[in-house]
Amino acid sequence: MKKSEEIKARITAQGGSYFANDNISAYVSDGELAELSVEVEGNVKALLQSLVIDVDNDHNTQDTARRVAKMFLREVFEGRYVPCPKVTDFPNAKKVDEIYVVGPITVRSACSHHLAPIMGKAWVGVIPGERVIGLSKFNRVAHWVMSRPQIQEEAVVQLADELEKRMQPMALGVVVKATHFCGCWRGIKDQSEMTTSVMRGIFASDHTAKSELMEIIKGMSFHG
Repeated sequence: MKKSEEIKARITAQGGSYFANDNISAYVSDGELAELSVEVEGNVKALLQSLVIDVDNDHNTQDTARRVAKMFLREVFEGRYVPCPKVTDFPNAKKVDEIYVVGPITVRSACSHHLAPIMGKAWVGVIPGERVIGLSKFNRVAHWVMSRPQIQEEAVVQLADELEKRMQPMALGVVVKATHFCGCWRGIKDQSEMTTSVMRGIFASDHTAKSELMEIIKGMSFHG
């Protein structure tokens, strides 16, 4: 049985799913990733051959299948195959109850429709509750969520869910602005940007607080 079929059978047996933007790390060991990489390499090589590319004699593509397999599993789709990075939280000892914003965070993903790059920035606004997390953890969680085949509308919700679960803040706002290469690299072949946002807690219920958050983000080169 192919390694991919073994993993899919394991996920199904445990009632899980393996959608493009799911994290399946609980079902895959690191040793299995190496085996899966060999399988992916073979499939990529077959794709190139189906595109009538001479991968045996063309010096530019002889090693492309291996590189692409490594890129998908260990880099651009890494967020599917590794657990969430450890997020250390701390008591909100000073009872801070004002807005703070982290960003812009560079986000890199890929459109799940065409596997074309999505490149952009994210901002996270918080009014903390009882716990806070370290500054770099926002970047790490964002990278983990975005490093999967995504559509931006779902990615911003996933990121908000992960941060809210770990912080339980009084307010959380996540804004992502990104360029979609499925629109500017193919298709209409023109600038194709999207901005999405998710507001939770006070930011969802209090228009003044939300407006203050958005003004802070604009001041952090939101339009840059």
